[in-house]
Amino acid sequence: MNTLRQAVQEYLILRRSLGFKLSKAGKLLPAFVKFMEQHRASHITSKLALAWAQQPSTVQPTEWAYRLSVVRSFARHRSATDPRTQIPPDGLLPYRPKRARPYLYSTKEIQGLLRAALSLPARGSLRPWTYHCLFGLLSVTGLRLGEALNLELRDVDLKTGVLTIRNAKFGKTRLIPIHPSTRRALADYLARRNRHWTRRSVSPYLFVSNWGNRLDRGDIHRTFYALSRRTGLRGPSDSHGPRLHDMRHRFAAMTMLRWYRSGKDVEQKLPYLSAYLGHVQVRDTYWYLSAWPALMREAMSRLERCWEGQS
Repeated sequence: MNTLRQAVQEYLILRRSLGFKLSKAGKLLPAFVKFMEQHRASHITSKLALAWAQQPSTVQPTEWAYRLSVVRSFARHRSATDPRTQIPPDGLLPYRPKRARPYLYSTKEIQGLLRAALSLPARGSLRPWTYHCLFGLLSVTGLRLGEALNLELRDVDLKTGVLTIRNAKFGKTRLIPIHPSTRRALADYLARRNRHWTRRSVSPYLFVSNWGNRLDRGDIHRTFYALSRRTGLRGPSDSHGPRLHDMRHRFAAMTMLRWYRSGKDVEQKLPYLSAYLGHVQVRDTYWYLSAWPALMREAMSRLERCWEGQS
């Protein structure tokens, strides 16, 4: 029988071959194995798994629960080759954080944010147009921020109006059709980008910094927070407020709302939206129904009309 350390490596290789990135689990599991070795334990027990999960006393309970869930998944795998393995029960650390309720941007708020982006000081750079194009693209496509940042020039086909999203969650690649107005905005940004970087070294990413590298997430969020305060989306001292990721929620919710109001069969069309968004399961897309009151009202109205038709 192989050791726990060998088993962890095999487990990570197997899971990654199935498309799971496991970047955090890939660091936690070797740390768990080291903990087990320090306790001279050759097989997983619920007691040791729980002790390791709760080791960092300064973190939130949700982090403890996550650490235990990582061990639990590995223990299920390990139990197939080592019957001594105990799989930690689900109820040991039942803490579940509340899912943040998304903010529903109005069209006016999105437009205000884009105008504010264009007013950023250029100082010989593309910064205003880069952020204007990035924030605009997020709002009209529902892309994850990481997906937009990973876009390379080769992924933008203006002729067909299609974006190629490579190696998204679970290693998936998908094609995203874009509206003609989005195509025009991208064409304008690309023309500026090409002129700015003529005969100068620049990375192949669509959105680049003043130094020609891919935009940094931290810089993006700091710029977004500053513009949010300038446009009134956040108060001057607010630490919480609308997020960039809420643009993705807005896109999904508004798409479903249009379908409901135009009489479309949302149940039938939902798998298409799910695939467009890059969701692994359709149930991940269903969450938007409970997140947006307007969507829930439309769904209930549709259901009531069905009942009336059957009575």
